[in-house]
Amino acid sequence: MSGCPLSVEGMASVLPASNKSMKSDRNTNVGKKFVHVQNPYLDLMDEDILYHFALGTKTHNLPVMFGDVKFVCVGGSSNRMKAFALRMHKELGCEGDGEEMKDICAGTDRFCMYKTGPVLSISHGMGVPSISVMLHELIKLLYHAQCCDVTIFRIGTSGGIGIEPGSVVITDTAVDSFFKPRFEQVIMDSIVTRSTELDRDLAEELFTCSKDFPHFPTLIGHTMCTDDFYEGQGRLDGALCSYSREKKLDYLKRAYKAGVRNIEMECTVFAAICGRCGIKGDPPGCWTSPDSRNQAQC
Repeated sequence: MSGCPLSVEGMASVLPASNKSMKSDRNTNVGKKFVHVQNPYLDLMDEDILYHFALGTKTHNLPVMFGDVKFVCVGGSSNRMKAFALRMHKELGCEGDGEEMKDICAGTDRFCMYKTGPVLSISHGMGVPSISVMLHELIKLLYHAQCCDVTIFRIGTSGGIGIEPGSVVITDTAVDSFFKPRFEQVIMDSIVTRSTELDRDLAEELFTCSKDFPHFPTLIGHTMCTDDFYEGQGRLDGALCSYSREKKLDYLKRAYKAGVRNIEMECTVFAAICGRCGIKGDPPGCWTSPDSRNQAQC
């Protein structure tokens, strides 16, 4: 879904000792849509350490390593994102079998990252807190690398509502547990509400592309983000359950009526952060696993 022969490990060399940070200079590429950040303090810092990626502006030449990135695909599982990177290696016709690809984030055990030509593949763990950490550092990475015209995708399994198991849901709107298109970020002792608007043209473009793969049932719909896997999604098999099966089914029916077609745990913060930083993004590849239950039938 989402989205050459240059291997990052060859470029991911640590810079010679220097007190100079690799600052961005965007003045030479007027007219391109560069990744931007919403933090006035970043450019005042002598060095920006991307702690959970084991990268930094003084220790790594980020523009050389990542400046050609055009597509970023993120997903929860490290193994899945490595498999995606290997698939991209094959699809792009790169040399070798791809098995020599190294994890760029090998210096940390939080996330994994692989680069195949202009495609970056990164894991983000499970849930809003984990993907939020990854997105902050990813966007700073793209900013420092002077990347432009970047599109970010999120792929992953999800629970379907009233659709065939194994379907691919392309998200047109990310909603919270109240079916509202918003993300509520707690910042110190305040709650800040941010829009979760996604790129509708991108969703339509992906849906058009899906027609080349008729063996995958594909649809466009709302994706709901919950705070956890069990109670937040109305499951009946967690350690805690304070509601009835009837209440659960009523909730899922109301979600379906509101346009929700699948449930996961990352889409609202994904949409909010990408939107704030002016990045075209869509969490389209949320598919309902054939070996998992369809939520509406539980």
